[in-house]
Amino acid sequence: MSEKSIARVLLYSHDRNVREQVKLALGKRIATDLPQLEVIETATAPALLQHLEVGNIDLVVLDGEATPAGGIGLAYQLKDEIPVCPPTLLLVVRVADAWLATWSKADAVAFYPIDPVQLAKTAADLLRAWFSEAEAESEQTETEQTPADQMETTPS
Repeated sequence: MSEKSIARVLLYSHDRNVREQVKLALGKRIATDLPQLEVIETATAPALLQHLEVGNIDLVVLDGEATPAGGIGLAYQLKDEIPVCPPTLLLVVRVADAWLATWSKADAVAFYPIDPVQLAKTAADLLRAWFSEAEAESEQTETEQTPADQMETTPS
C-alpha cells in the first residue's frame, strides 16, 4: 500500500508506563501492508506540538488521562489548529468518555486497559486511511495540468 519505509507515530502521555504499554502493543510493525513503526514518545504538550510543527508524523496517540494537559483537549486543539492534522487515536478510561472523544474530533478511540490486538488494529486502520489519502492527493497533483501546461499541449 504505502511506499514509505517508516510510519512515524507520536505518542503523548505523562505516564511512562502508559507509553511503554502502547509501544509494546504496537510493536515494530502492526500489519504486513504497512511500513515499520517509529514511535516518538513525548511527555509534555509543548514537546508534542513541537514534533507536529516539524511534521512527518503519520499518527498521533494521545492519553486522555494525561496531566496537566489531557489528550482530549489536545486532540481538539490539534484538529482545530493544524490544517493537515495526522489521524489521532485517543486513549480513555471510561466508556462514558467516548462522547468527549467525539467532541475532541479524535479519529478513533481506544479504552484502558489497553488491548494490544484492538489497539494495533485501530492504529493500522488509521494509518491505511492516512496513506491512502496522501497517495490520492499525490496522484491528483500529478495529473492536474496548469493553464500554461494546457496551452503548450494544445495544437495550433
